[in-house]
Amino acid sequence: MLKTPVIHPTIMEALARSGHFAQIVIADGNLPVGAMTGPNSTTVHLNFKPGLLDALTVLEGILEVCPIQGGIVMEKPAEANAEIHQAYKKLLGDATWDEMERWAFYDKIRDPNTTLIIQTGEQRRFANLILTVGVVKMAEESGF
Repeated sequence: MLKTPVIHPTIMEALARSGHFAQIVIADGNLPVGAMTGPNSTTVHLNFKPGLLDALTVLEGILEVCPIQGGIVMEKPAEANAEIHQAYKKLLGDATWDEMERWAFYDKIRDPNTTLIIQTGEQRRFANLILTVGVVKMAEESGF
């Protein structure tokens, strides 16, 4: 019996094999994840219906069980709204933050470092997020 906030067996297995610099993708409901699968990635479909499960809920769960050192989103067109990016930044705190051109972002998802793609029912546009796994720091290592 697990006592962690995240109990999905496939997600937990993929996180357990995701070392430093591995990538975890939280995908919105529009990302064609079948075309994004890389050579080392596992895809988990949590998009039961539009709006369930949303990307912020998944990010909160990941942050409770896995150290994250960075986040990357796709650049949005100037006229588009991507308020979810601000919510991501707030949750990620001190993690690095970057934006990538659309096609480069898709290529980054297909990278061999991607170990997990979680497709959500998120309906907001430009909600795809690539997370970079950090390291678990020991108490005596807090200075770096």
